[in-house]
Amino acid sequence: QVQLVESGGGLVQAGGSLRLSCAASGRTFSNYAMGWFRQAPGKERELVAAISWSGDSTYYPDSVKGRFTISRDNTKNTVYLQMNSLKPEDTAVYYCAADIGQIEFMNEYTMDYWGKGTLVTVSS
Repeated sequence: QVQLVESGGGLVQAGGSLRLSCAASGRTFSNYAMGWFRQAPGKERELVAAISWSGDSTYYPDSVKGRFTISRDNTKNTVYLQMNSLKPEDTAVYYCAADIGQIEFMNEYTMDYWGKGTLVTVSS
């Protein structure tokens, strides 16, 4: 089992920044690729960032590319999501999740473990 706990969400004005953290415990964190997902009310959950177990490979969809940065510190069992230039449409619950597979195939159905999420609200 891997337990994941997100933190860092909150209310921010458009154009502002937030840094989300996800602390992992349990099985070896460095064995897992990690992803950040978000889900807005009435919308499907979407992958917004992914990072390989080593941190050498990352993925971002076009909607956040250039604004969001995912990173990890395997010595601290933590993955981060730096979000800059936030927009009202970034408002959602953000979840971190762990995947024993490769990020090339990552989606919400491949994830092995999930956190409970943290709410990000971007005001206009």
